[in-house]
Amino acid sequence: MSLHNKTVICLLDDEFEDLELWYPVYRVREAGATVLYAGPEKGKKHIGKYGVPAVADLSFDEVNSTDIAGLLVPGGWAPDKLRRYPKVLELVQELDAAGKPIGQICHAGWVLISAKILQGRKVTSTPGIRDDMENAGAEWFDEAVVVDGNIISARRPPDLPPYAKAFVDALEQQAQA
Repeated sequence: MSLHNKTVICLLDDEFEDLELWYPVYRVREAGATVLYAGPEKGKKHIGKYGVPAVADLSFDEVNSTDIAGLLVPGGWAPDKLRRYPKVLELVQELDAAGKPIGQICHAGWVLISAKILQGRKVTSTPGIRDDMENAGAEWFDEAVVVDGNIISARRPPDLPPYAKAFVDALEQQAQA
């Protein structure tokens, strides 16, 4: 329970990749942190690509970057929606500036691209957005997990175990600092 009293936000919108949302959330909770879902509207139910629902605990506007330890961005088609919210991009930029862990998997890289925080960073993602990541200035690797400072990235669901571990490790390192 190394992350007791820490809060992590998981961004939420329709058509998230179910495993890419739930697996890291459970791993972070097992480490002792509270994970809250933030979506466009507090209390709104969002349905994953395979039908599993999740309900927003908070609206994007209610999230304060100084109150949270890190951020999870699931993949699927939700990232294409998430990157259209100015508050989401502001939150990503603030967390990056503060060096707080930002976990992104699969298509979630679109959110970091739109937040303009990838210049000179090392990342991975689904190969389908490799060009997007590189055009945003990132150096892309075909590896299960890439950690560059506070950005923890992974390609797809088979990479979830090492991705979730790397994200929890980053939160623990931050907690000890």
